Amino acid sequence: MPTQKNNKPPKETGKGKPTLLKRITKLFLKILLWFFIISVGLTVLYRFVPVYYTPLMFIRLAEQAIEGKELKLQRDWTPIEKISPNMVQAVIASEDNCFIGHCGFDFKGMQSAYKNNQKGKRIKGGSTITQQTAKNVFLYPNRSYLRKGLEAYFTVLIEIFWSKERIMEVYLNVIETGNGVYGVEQASQNYFHHTAAKLTKSEAALIAVTLPNPRKFSATKPSPYIKKRQAKILRIMNLIGKQELN
Repeated sequence: MPTQKNNKPPKETGKGKPTLLKRITKLFLKILLWFFIISVGLTVLYRFVPVYYTPLMFIRLAEQAIEGKELKLQRDWTPIEKISPNMVQAVIASEDNCFIGHCGFDFKGMQSAYKNNQKGKRIKGGSTITQQTAKNVFLYPNRSYLRKGLEAYFTVLIEIFWSKERIMEVYLNVIETGNGVYGVEQASQNYFHHTAAKLTKSEAALIAVTLPNPRKFSATKPSPYIKKRQAKILRIMNLIGKQELN
């Protein structure tokens, strides 16, 4: 008696089909690749193109709108050649004494900040001017580990693709210098009624002092604390002298 052939299709064993984990991994790698391409592309672009807007500017506008305040956004891109060397000297003295020599990170400063924080002392963080520029241009004001990790990533990119002069130029143009005020050009015009090219050492030091909290500290009505900090920065400026950027 002839045997009947089994015409039923063979059962699928699942071989060759991507598992959920593989699909998620593939999607993650694609996102990571596109993030890398876009981040490198933007960093290279900003090496040559002025940075007119930053995430912080839009965040501040949103905060103003939520609080029912008048929307205020004052910024004026100014080439570094038209910014007084006193201003460059002041922010280096105030924010990052090793700016010229480091590769984006001040490891000694970070170590010192960590040790003092462990002791409960209040000091400024170990962030360099490059790190602050990375945060201001690409990121948002948040203290999460994710933000710090992204900040470190963009700091490396900036140090690779930008010169020290370009880092300083972008920093001085995008830094928050008051309520709705960004960049040292607007700060100079608002507080001293002249361009950033004419900033004196004293005026530059006063702007630099307010940078850690420009919406709280006033350059027009400096408190005794601000004046004390200004005097300290002026002493450091005299010690370090004029800084040559490359």
